[in-house]
Amino acid sequence: MEKDSFVKRYGLLVLTGLIVGAAAVALTAAGNPANMGFCIACFLRDIAGALNLQRAGFDAEIGTGIVQYVRPEIIGLVLGSTIIALARKEFRPKGGSSPMTRFLIAIFVMIGALVFLGCPLRMVIRIGGGDLNAVVGLVGFVIGILIGILFLKQGFSLRRAYKQSMAEGLVFPLLMALLLVLSLVMSDLFIFSKSGPGSMHAPVILALVVALVVGILAQRSRLCMVGGIRDAVLFKDFRLISAFVAIIVAVLVGNLMLGKFHLGFTEQPIAHSEFVWNLLGMVLVGWGSVLLGGCPLRQLILSGEGNTDSAVTVTGYIVGAALAHNLGLASSGTGIGAGPVAIAVVAGFVVLAVISVANMQKLEV
Repeated sequence: MEKDSFVKRYGLLVLTGLIVGAAAVALTAAGNPANMGFCIACFLRDIAGALNLQRAGFDAEIGTGIVQYVRPEIIGLVLGSTIIALARKEFRPKGGSSPMTRFLIAIFVMIGALVFLGCPLRMVIRIGGGDLNAVVGLVGFVIGILIGILFLKQGFSLRRAYKQSMAEGLVFPLLMALLLVLSLVMSDLFIFSKSGPGSMHAPVILALVVALVVGILAQRSRLCMVGGIRDAVLFKDFRLISAFVAIIVAVLVGNLMLGKFHLGFTEQPIAHSEFVWNLLGMVLVGWGSVLLGGCPLRQLILSGEGNTDSAVTVTGYIVGAALAHNLGLASSGTGIGAGPVAIAVVAGFVVLAVISVANMQKLEV
């Protein structure tokens, strides 16, 4: 491959990956939890807590728990995508592709992510920090994607989406903007953690600006971990996956420079070493994300482009996070939750299997 061709195919994706990785390290250094510069699952969970949908670790005396905070990173990712999509005339509202099915899948994807303790993006950030439990999660994630690919090859589809009005497409980005404004000027409406991961955060303006930049880059590059592995398997196309290799490299270098790199399974921040559940949680995430057509990060970016199906999916993630904590399904640094984790994960596999089979369409010969 000629140099110019290589740069054209991989340049933006590798640059995006390096910037995302560097941003994750910077946000962690600025106050975000360790190995959590970005985590779509954890940050949506925190927003669910801020909205009083879950009260994990709630202390009645101080009126708050441990994972409640309106994360500017989530809002910035959506609005960054919206800004660049509007500027480049790529804001094309569409939806109506099995929205309730997507909502249900999203709930179980979030449950799987919180059993593992992270989305695919945090998984690679954890790998860059030396967390070998995340490598176990990566194995499960790949297995889940491979299962999803088997159904794609058999004609799985959640049907076509239809053109929506500009007003409809703008609803979710405007809700994100409203959430930001209210959290700044009417903070008493929300719950904010005073201890635990929810109390650890970078300055609001820094987090928002960094996320806006990442949202713009993710929209331009079509960044997606699920898509990267899917394309590598189906089409031998390694462009998308190159970005996540770049994220790992940037996070690794950043952690080494800051003296934060710690290789091993034990004593990893906000992580546990129950291998079976790390594996199975991410199998659920990988499989479900293939059915949805993208990882949680990609769903946020698509919602910023006016995709109402992705907006429904993100809403499903928030509900899933609330259920995971309220039912004791979410893990902590000490291990899996005290609730019926096995039942929930198995139920997730059954639900995904039924949806996968029920939505297989006859292949054209």
